[in-house]
Amino acid sequence: MNPEPVIPELRGPRVLLRAWTDADLVPFAAMNADAEVMQHFPATLTPAESDQLAARVRAHFASYGYGAWVVEIPGVMPFAGCVGLLNVGFDAHFTPAVEISWRLVRAAWGQSYASEAAQCALRYGFETLQLPEVVSFTVPANLRSQAVMQRLGMHSKAEENFAHPNLPAGHPLSEHVLYRISGDAWRASSGQ
Repeated sequence: MNPEPVIPELRGPRVLLRAWTDADLVPFAAMNADAEVMQHFPATLTPAESDQLAARVRAHFASYGYGAWVVEIPGVMPFAGCVGLLNVGFDAHFTPAVEISWRLVRAAWGQSYASEAAQCALRYGFETLQLPEVVSFTVPANLRSQAVMQRLGMHSKAEENFAHPNLPAGHPLSEHVLYRISGDAWRASSGQ
């Protein structure tokens, strides 16, 4: 049996990115069942589907040494969502690639927690993992996530938009906007 991977804790001024515990599964399922949180996804998740997703996220750390951390707001919210770095799991013009993604509970919206946590994950990706580039993507209507991508210094080009291969052609959520940031651009923008 493989030992549990050592998952580094990442800290920002207000956020803690930490390893998953079994206690996170219930609030994770509640977040994934929230229609507003999941507005730009094909469907909300059942508790069983949410648990399966959590298991895949935890396994990603074991396989690759990075993944999606639980976001905690110490003293405020023990579970605010998850933010992290994941290998893109489909073929597209920009793969293979590492994606930065986030999903936060509604109570954590509008307070820049996503941007702060994502910046911690990017720092880990570029400084520790020495990734050459990180991507992110979402549907055009998801302006909140695109604003986070832009605050992170990521850029998009209309010609790089793509149809998500895991959705049927013509699906209303098929079209995705691709954002990118290179390690060099991140270092230049963050003064590294």
